[in-house]
Amino acid sequence: VSQHVKRQKDANESGHRTGRKRISIRPAKGGKTQSILTQVLDKGRFQRLGQTLTLNPGKTLELRCKGTKIGWSYPSYLDTFNDSRLSIKQHEKFGQLTLTSPSAADTGEYSCWVVLCDGDECEREPDRNSATYIYFTDKDELFVPSAIHFEIVFLRPDKSATVPCRVTTPKATVSLHREVPPEEVLADGSLISYNPTKGFILHNPGPEYAGAFYCKANITTKSTPQVSTKYQLLYVEVPSGPPYATIKSSSNEVSGGDIFNITCTVLGEPEVEVSFSWRFPGQDQRPVSIQNSWRLTNRGVGYTTRISQSVMIVDDVETIDFGNYICTAKNSHGETSVATLVNSYD
Repeated sequence: VSQHVKRQKDANESGHRTGRKRISIRPAKGGKTQSILTQVLDKGRFQRLGQTLTLNPGKTLELRCKGTKIGWSYPSYLDTFNDSRLSIKQHEKFGQLTLTSPSAADTGEYSCWVVLCDGDECEREPDRNSATYIYFTDKDELFVPSAIHFEIVFLRPDKSATVPCRVTTPKATVSLHREVPPEEVLADGSLISYNPTKGFILHNPGPEYAGAFYCKANITTKSTPQVSTKYQLLYVEVPSGPPYATIKSSSNEVSGGDIFNITCTVLGEPEVEVSFSWRFPGQDQRPVSIQNSWRLTNRGVGYTTRISQSVMIVDDVETIDFGNYICTAKNSHGETSVATLVNSYD
């Protein structure tokens, strides 16, 4: 059995949409003067935006970014649901983002950047970009609504994890709670910290954090606290990387008329999909059966791993079936090839 690993190059950043009257621009409190992102206010007034902005829901949001070719980024669900409330246009000297009837669910980061093009080749100008986190505050929706009522958060030993209970107002007081045993998990700022734009960040997660959790939010103007969606925290045993693959044949020595199978197995991260491909002696000449499957399994206390398998079945063996069987497993981090030799008894 042999194994060859090929690491995939980092993918480029996923793309986003791109898109003469004298005006006066009023800097936002705490804003950076070099920001190229502004909010259009009423009566032809503009406000240059800083790191955060708090707005009431319902009123149309219009943002502008100075430049002849502008790229935009915004909360991803607006793309997921192809939301018609969102409009992006490119004008001669600025890009324009308009969001009608914004709600608490639209809370998130809005950013823009200048795109430079040389012929058909375009790239993002690194020094001309701006980002603002916008809260659409709703007293009845302290947490940013989610279409998922039970989310899974994977904990890995090699990086931090986030319980994404974001809020719609920076004034909310938020706490993290475990369901069983029922207890509050304190954010000490070292092992666990809270960022209202991200949620609770577990900086060095271990298996002791596995289990069901939820968040609770309070504001001074509302006596009853609100509870977030539930989060299932699963500890992952396998670190990120190309697939770790093994290959095994039910028999490495067969004779004519026999049946044998070869199993290619990958242990990996629970949410990382794996695809398989095969090369074998009778390829394109002999019919074979290939079955792919995957499942989540607990390996040890609190450790969750995804087991992906591809099984090739060779029936009624002929001479052409003797030789090397090569399985290639591929995921978003790269690919791995493993091989095994099947010989004749004779």
